Amino acid sequence: MLPLFGDERRREINLGGSSSVTTSQAAILNQARARRIERETVRKRQESAVTIQAWWRGITDARRVRQELREQFRGDITGLTGLRCLVLIGQDTNFLDRWAAEVLSQGSLFALAHGRDREHWLVLMRQVFFLLLRSVSDRPRSESTVSSLQVLCTLLNPASAIEALGFSGNQLTVSITEYVVRHDLYRYLTRSIQIIGPETKNAPTLPFFVELIYRPLNTLERSSEAFCSVFSHSSSTYSQSHFFQIESRSRHSRPFPQNFLYLHSNLYAFTSPRYAILPLSSLKTYLQLMTASLSVLPVHALDPPSASDTRAPAMSWDDDGDSESEQPQVTVVTSFVPTPTLSPLDARTQKRLQTLPSPSHLNALLKAVQHDRGALPDLVSWLVNLYTVWPIRKDKILSTLLLYGGGGLVREIYRDYVRNSPLGRDENMSSLMDPSLASAWPPLLLLTELYTQSLLTMDELVAFSRALFNIAFTLYWRDDQTKIQEGGVPGLNLRWVGVRDKITKCLQAIHARDSRKPFMPENHWHVSSQIDMNSFIDAAVFEEQQLDDSSAPRALTRRQLSHFLLGSGSSTIFHLLSNSRLVDTRGRIDVSIRRGHIAQDGYDRLAEADLRAPIAITFIDQFGEPEAGIDGGGVFKEFFTSLCKEVFDTDRGLWLANKRNEIYPNPHSYATEPHNLNWYRFIGRILGKALYKGILVEVAFAGFFLAKVTAVQTSFLDDLASLDPDLYQGLIFLKNYTGDVEDLALNFTVAIEEFGVAKAVDLIPDGSNVPVTRENRLQYIHLTSHYRLSKQIKLQSEAFFEGLSDMIDPKWLRMFNQQELQILLGGVNAPVDVQDLRVHTQYGGLYDNDEPTIQTFWKVLEDFDQEQRRLFLRFVTSCSRPPLLGFKQLSPLFAIRDAGSDEDRLPTSSTCVNLLKVN
Repeated sequence: MLPLFGDERRREINLGGSSSVTTSQAAILNQARARRIERETVRKRQESAVTIQAWWRGITDARRVRQELREQFRGDITGLTGLRCLVLIGQDTNFLDRWAAEVLSQGSLFALAHGRDREHWLVLMRQVFFLLLRSVSDRPRSESTVSSLQVLCTLLNPASAIEALGFSGNQLTVSITEYVVRHDLYRYLTRSIQIIGPETKNAPTLPFFVELIYRPLNTLERSSEAFCSVFSHSSSTYSQSHFFQIESRSRHSRPFPQNFLYLHSNLYAFTSPRYAILPLSSLKTYLQLMTASLSVLPVHALDPPSASDTRAPAMSWDDDGDSESEQPQVTVVTSFVPTPTLSPLDARTQKRLQTLPSPSHLNALLKAVQHDRGALPDLVSWLVNLYTVWPIRKDKILSTLLLYGGGGLVREIYRDYVRNSPLGRDENMSSLMDPSLASAWPPLLLLTELYTQSLLTMDELVAFSRALFNIAFTLYWRDDQTKIQEGGVPGLNLRWVGVRDKITKCLQAIHARDSRKPFMPENHWHVSSQIDMNSFIDAAVFEEQQLDDSSAPRALTRRQLSHFLLGSGSSTIFHLLSNSRLVDTRGRIDVSIRRGHIAQDGYDRLAEADLRAPIAITFIDQFGEPEAGIDGGGVFKEFFTSLCKEVFDTDRGLWLANKRNEIYPNPHSYATEPHNLNWYRFIGRILGKALYKGILVEVAFAGFFLAKVTAVQTSFLDDLASLDPDLYQGLIFLKNYTGDVEDLALNFTVAIEEFGVAKAVDLIPDGSNVPVTRENRLQYIHLTSHYRLSKQIKLQSEAFFEGLSDMIDPKWLRMFNQQELQILLGGVNAPVDVQDLRVHTQYGGLYDNDEPTIQTFWKVLEDFDQEQRRLFLRFVTSCSRPPLLGFKQLSPLFAIRDAGSDEDRLPTSSTCVNLLKVN
């Protein structure tokens, strides 16, 4: 190799043979040292030259190879060779953007992810993912990164992979997601969001970054290590962000639900001001992320902190309530597993979370979805999860949804998502819990809750209720109840037993409405032809007896479906259980009753007595002497019939009658005095005894009054028509009034009259100074009807039902609607079947079924019209209506006996024993 700096190693030789200068020893040593240093310097220069030459050759070769890679990439951009070239080229923004745009335009992102190239594609794609991620994190505001961001979102979206590769695509997405989460995905995302900054929140790339945050939460299994690491990474990275400010916590802070609350709060704060301008894809991504973060929270996670929790910040979670009193709220306990305890939240996070169920926030979301209907299913899923984990806000959420758009949302959800749903169809009952039906559950569950909250009559209600009925029946009647108790709806924080309870409550509400004013087809609620009634009745009775013997909390049972499934067969269950409990070993109670003071003596002697025991009545005549006879049941019936005539007489002041002669408690303050409340309690106990004994009462109760027993709910506005038709018409006029409501000069008061003096009662605090307007008129209508139908007779009704419940467990009465309960009390309003009466007739004395007088009697009775037959029935039994299950249920059975040979004597009867005496 030629020296670059000349031949400096050439030695200088003195040809003279001798030194011309005499040098010292020190000089010689210095010269040698200098030459050595000079040689070392030359050596280093030569080594540096070699290094520079090698570097230059490397640079030249790299440029040549990179150029060759670029040429090969351009020849096969979307192929495996192009993918390898892209990885080798490295962080080249232009080529990364070009590749992303090309695979998006051709739809070939997953084209190589199958067959023998699958593993190669997966390894390369992981590297490409981070090349793209680093590229976009360096310039997150640039619109040129949109294609790259779309590729990243697609790689983490299971739906895209499944569409391209089938079910195996989901595994591929999970593999990529787990890899990128472990390799600091969220560090790059946080860096990108920080660069965007608060001043450019409308950047076009921002929705894609939000989607990248959300995708791992939706893809990974909740129990996987990678899923947990999402929050162990995000806890530290989000705390540095302008948008996701989370208090500092350790890398493995617990519990994880706390992180979800912060995530939910910060996403809301970041996105809610921009609902109106978000594109559809961004809005859907936002709602999906919010849904995913809610789905892993425990129920009641958003409830106010306990008053005993001194760690909680001193601020109120409660918003303005409308309850009349501070009565404790009772909730059915379904599990004794302790509720997860969350650490107290900071005041800002609490304030954000409180805004989630507010009408203003929900209306803003609904308005945004109104422009982009494709986001409605995602909104529905979020709403279902929200009121599931925050049940004390459910009524507020549902009320807002019902009022939005005049009820149009309800119709849209039904017609677009529920009407054609596979759920509840007769042919699909076996696949009810199939995960493929997960997307069909949220609309159906939300619609169920909306109908339960406030039923709105519409044509499709028949089909909807039948679908719910099929679902409920399947969930109650499945043999594998363990799956019902432990399994849940995919994607929702809701177990199957919760689905069953919600649907059953909705069915009960629809059934109650149908009971008040029938609009369903005949036998719509009955499936007695599809099941073995005897086995179902036996199962319902056995189940209830088992629950009675257990102190464990109970969920809804077969008994609560029995009035749907069996119709009048519900009374069979009622009587079976009643009869099983009537076998009583208590001693008989002997009671003396004066003929002229039946009601007062009955109250004095039986008000505190144990009415479950047998009661023997002895009547005292006007001379103070006991009447002859032994009470075998007939005397008690006579006493009961006479007692009912007195206590239900409207002249006594305890009851009033409407225009249809249906009675209800007197709302006058006189009726709320303690003595009169004790009378209501006594009347309730006596009626309970009659139900047990099967004695019919010739009295009709107002439907809205009986509804309080059967449904445990406030009365409907329609019920007011039977109480005060004029007030009802006035409220309907107000509801439909199109003018200025304030011109009517109404305020939040209701006028009542007592002892001839009229006064106004405030419906709300200071109601006399609150005018009724177009905005609050529905509240006024509700409060007015509630006051007249419920509040005025609250104490009277509670006393009556307390007495009735003392004799009969209320849960059995709630098997029936108000019409069915009226039938139990007073018999069925059906034609009198003479043949049925004849079959169950007993004869005494000289008579039998073939005796000529008896033959003539039945012939005459068959010639009677229905009104005459009812009059005859009342003559012999004191009640004009036949028993619900036919005359075999009459106690005692109808009987005919001879009354002597006097042919001029007219027939007589003993209604106490249902006996007809003829000559």
